Amino acid sequence: MRRTPSCPGGPTAAERARSILTAAHSMTVITDGHHAEVRRLDGAGVMGHVHLHAPFEGPGAPRDGRVPVRLELTDIAPTAVRDRLRARVTVTGLLAGPYDPHSADSTCMEFGQCVLEDGSGRVYVTLQELEAAEPDPVATCEAGMLTHLVDEHPELVPLLLRLVRPHPGRGVRRALPVGIDRYGLTLRLERSRSHDDVRLPFHKPVRDIDHVGAQIHALLTAARRLSHSGRLLT
Repeated sequence: MRRTPSCPGGPTAAERARSILTAAHSMTVITDGHHAEVRRLDGAGVMGHVHLHAPFEGPGAPRDGRVPVRLELTDIAPTAVRDRLRARVTVTGLLAGPYDPHSADSTCMEFGQCVLEDGSGRVYVTLQELEAAEPDPVATCEAGMLTHLVDEHPELVPLLLRLVRPHPGRGVRRALPVGIDRYGLTLRLERSRSHDDVRLPFHKPVRDIDHVGAQIHALLTAARRLSHSGRLLT
């Protein structure tokens, strides 16, 4: 797992973690020595399945009977890039009783910590930061948008490469979109033994999924204005 440092104007760690929790289709729940794979998260996301609340404090706080729990989620690139694991999110805390993987009700979880980990390091996100962060409006549609771009409009990716600065040179063997969020599009540039991610920022952050098309069109328009200086991919 490798990632270049975040560019200014990109999502914060809290925004990334909240978006992963929102868009996840599944998660692993580890509690009382057991692993449970939960796969019914579509639509509601993790925070619709698990209600996170602040730790109990004061004289009325429970002292025993609570069960430690760990939620693990992986963020996988929807396109067939090298090293598809983009990030991991781990949320730990306490449950009032044993976890029931078959329950359709929301599970109440006393928040312990949330960790976002990617190729650039590990960041701890507080409950307050997590609750204040808005899920990215693109998160739940990202996979469909990127696979549509690759499958239906592959000629547009070399065009977008014209916007990469500094110029990637002839060592790039393949370029594919690896991510998209409200702030821009990320391309992965694969070389023979390495790869790098480069962000192409939108003119302004999108607030609604319907606005993404216009921002991508603006990137393509800017790319077409650049002179044709030879093929970037061989």
